[in-house]
Amino acid sequence: MPLTKNMLSIFLLFLCLSGIHSQNLILEGSVRDTETKEILPGASINVKEIKLWAVTDKSGHFSLTLSKGKYSLVVSCLGYESKEIKVDLSENKGIVIQLASTTNLNEVVITARKADEQLTRINMGVERMDIKEVRKIPALMGEVDVIKALQLLPGVQAASEGSSGFSVRGGSPDQNLILLDNTTVYNPSHLMGFFSVFNNDVISGLELYKGDLPLKHGGRLSSLLDVQTKNEMSQKFNGTGGIGLISSRLMLEGLLGEKTSWLVGGRRSYADLFLKLSSDESMRKSSIYFYDLNVKMNHSFSDRDKLAFNIYYGKDNFGAEPGDFKYGNAAASLTWNHVFNQNLFGKFSTNFTNYDYGLASKLEGSKAQWKSAITDYMLRADFNQPVNDTWNLNYGLSSTFHHFNPGIVNMEDYPEYKVDGTNALEHAVYMGNEQKVTDNLSLKYGLRLSVFQNIGKATVFNYDSNHESTDSTVHRPGDIYNSYTYLEPRVGLVYRLNKESSVKANYVRNVQYLQLANNSASGSPLDVWFSSSPNVKPQVVDQFSVGYFRNFSDNMFEGSVELYYKGLNNVIDFAEHANLMLNKKLEGEVRTGKGKSYGAEFMIRKNQGRLTGFINYTLSRSERTIPEINNGKTYLAPYDKPHTLNIVVSYELSRKVSMSASWVFVTGNPTTYPTGRFEIEGEYFPIYSGRNEYRKPNYDRLDLSLTYVPNPDSKKWYKGEWNFSIYNAYARKNPWTITYDQDDVTGLPYAEMIYLFGIVPSITYNFKF
Repeated sequence: MPLTKNMLSIFLLFLCLSGIHSQNLILEGSVRDTETKEILPGASINVKEIKLWAVTDKSGHFSLTLSKGKYSLVVSCLGYESKEIKVDLSENKGIVIQLASTTNLNEVVITARKADEQLTRINMGVERMDIKEVRKIPALMGEVDVIKALQLLPGVQAASEGSSGFSVRGGSPDQNLILLDNTTVYNPSHLMGFFSVFNNDVISGLELYKGDLPLKHGGRLSSLLDVQTKNEMSQKFNGTGGIGLISSRLMLEGLLGEKTSWLVGGRRSYADLFLKLSSDESMRKSSIYFYDLNVKMNHSFSDRDKLAFNIYYGKDNFGAEPGDFKYGNAAASLTWNHVFNQNLFGKFSTNFTNYDYGLASKLEGSKAQWKSAITDYMLRADFNQPVNDTWNLNYGLSSTFHHFNPGIVNMEDYPEYKVDGTNALEHAVYMGNEQKVTDNLSLKYGLRLSVFQNIGKATVFNYDSNHESTDSTVHRPGDIYNSYTYLEPRVGLVYRLNKESSVKANYVRNVQYLQLANNSASGSPLDVWFSSSPNVKPQVVDQFSVGYFRNFSDNMFEGSVELYYKGLNNVIDFAEHANLMLNKKLEGEVRTGKGKSYGAEFMIRKNQGRLTGFINYTLSRSERTIPEINNGKTYLAPYDKPHTLNIVVSYELSRKVSMSASWVFVTGNPTTYPTGRFEIEGEYFPIYSGRNEYRKPNYDRLDLSLTYVPNPDSKKWYKGEWNFSIYNAYARKNPWTITYDQDDVTGLPYAEMIYLFGIVPSITYNFKF
């Protein structure tokens, strides 16, 4: 492929150029909390003499390219006292800056981002939440959940009641790339979606990119959710944890010597322990629980070389007399950060992820086992090259091996039934630049080349125009029998109108090669991932966005309006009554066409003072047009929800007591209802409307929370707090599913609604030492 060779040649040219040293010097360092020594992402470092600034990254690190001389640095971070330091730069230098936390209630904030970050950041559609902000939001059953918090942001909706799945700008949940420390998580849920896999004690924060993905990431149409665990642990041994009604958790961290830090965190639910108290023997033999474990180690070889090792393992177990059901995720990564020289920083990582599930029947005469899994192995290298104070280059490459195991079933007295596994390679090379054109105008532009390859051993079925299988082709192990290559340009700009406002615009193209076989809005752990192939083309989206951003009252308030349009090609849906489970000819159920989503997102956020929070409103539409579905007529996408309103408020009554509330309103999901019936020999059969012509009732919910800290100023080694929360405070019966049946006596049809939650109170005791 000549195109690929040309891209690689340009990439190698960049590597060569990185060896050219400029006459500028590098001032780099980190910003930390004076007391806890924890890193401070989002801190601002301003160079007074030349009006140059930098912002610390996720690891609390910053880098400035400066000429030789003396400088005054003003370092600030919301929630901390600003500090001015003097630096005499005669050679490349590294420094550590420590800031003291404020204790004045009038300076309480919900996140530690740079005061005018939303005005200067080039990326659009980016939402950032610090874990401190997430913990203030009322939680289901008291279990603080980053994904439930994420669902309150503009353009984001829950896939269904209580679900960890989420839709971004009208997309389906499988169009979101979810990363935990740069490792893919394919199913981010516990207990069938009511809780996420992310333990809030080990999480430092999250970033959501709504379409405008960083160049180094791709493979999904709608969004990137980047969840980061604590990057650098405490300089002394300590721990945090909590005891709740549904689960408990504990996190410990500390040092091994002077250069190695470690963290271990775990959770377990214990609903199964209460089942043991039941008078019903079958209930006593049942089990329902989840557990997960996070392990992280960081080692600093020198100022130039750092190594990080991360492990996540989680499992859900549902057991009863008839059988067992288990599913879970495993993920691991090893990352080496290296400073080549004053102009070049590198990050090299190898990642592993696996999602699997299994069912087992214990019934005599029908014992069976069903197993399915998806496994990834990834290698990647990313480089950052600040050429000068106006050019910042980023480039890199990655390669992923995917293995899909759709299902193997072993039944007593029957031969094994197996849907053959498949393999694929996914590669990417990217390069981009962030350029400061003037004091008011900054640009970002770049190109990502992605290549997807199907690999044998495989049996590929061929289909006619009616999607009926005609014959098949067998490919030998190791054969690359199909390839797709796409260019994904991404460009954006920000123009600073004045000190308080800016406008932004961008265009991105994203390509998705993997998708879920799922035809329900709520999703299921039994859903199967499958890849593009000779029969299934990759999905492609082109997204255009513009926005206006303004800060008010000395950055106390942030406001924004974003407009977007998404045009989709090869968008996937499934035939009516499609058979998606254990189907060797699954690709015959796939239907493809075009789609579009468009909308406006309004957001206002208050960052400072006793009262903090945000209000956002989203107006949106999402449609699909697929020739073989709905008679070729355009129909609403499953996650089309025109109106969404979220209100989140936190109030500090005193240093001991704080309260928070969240209220959600969402238009009901599109659905297909029966509109008539016909009779054959006394038996009635429904006649359905066109696809998604109707809607479920609208959804709304109020959640409340109160946190009590008995001794906020205690100097003792141990501190605790109580959290009381109410989910669905006014007992709204929001529909989960609506089914139709007919009366056995009269034969008349009727509808039946199932809802999941009434009022759900909870209490949690959190502690740290």
